[in-house]
Amino acid sequence: MTARGSRRRERRSRDRHGRGLRGPLFPSTLPAASTRAEKFDALVLDALEPIEARWRTELTKLDVAVDDVPEVPETGTPTPDGVLADSGVPLARLVAAGVDRRGQPTRARIVLYRRPLEARAKDGGDLADLVHDVLVEQVAAYLGLDPGVIDGEG
Repeated sequence: MTARGSRRRERRSRDRHGRGLRGPLFPSTLPAASTRAEKFDALVLDALEPIEARWRTELTKLDVAVDDVPEVPETGTPTPDGVLADSGVPLARLVAAGVDRRGQPTRARIVLYRRPLEARAKDGGDLADLVHDVLVEQVAAYLGLDPGVIDGEG
């Protein structure tokens, strides 16, 4: 009787309430373990790679960043310069180089807003195309060129 009782206790401690093993579902080295934000960051890097390969020297003073959501201005406030919006919702913003509050120089940067871009995409392929198109538009605005020239069409 004691052998049965100890075996039962041992089983309970390993698989309490029949819930199975605890811990991560996928090892952290597999792509399936990535968060949505990490996957989006990788998508942005993939979209930026061909643009940067072609325009490397012109883009040395430009940073690309990702934010989850934009700061939405109050209703009736005009859209700030450099903002690429869809139905009033910012998808990306080109921030010109300047000086910060402490008087330090800042570099120009493109900020992509993850959640609005994801909301407008039907699937992963559509999101990749949308991110690419937005990056092309913003890089074109930064360089003062036509988007077709940036994308290699013109």
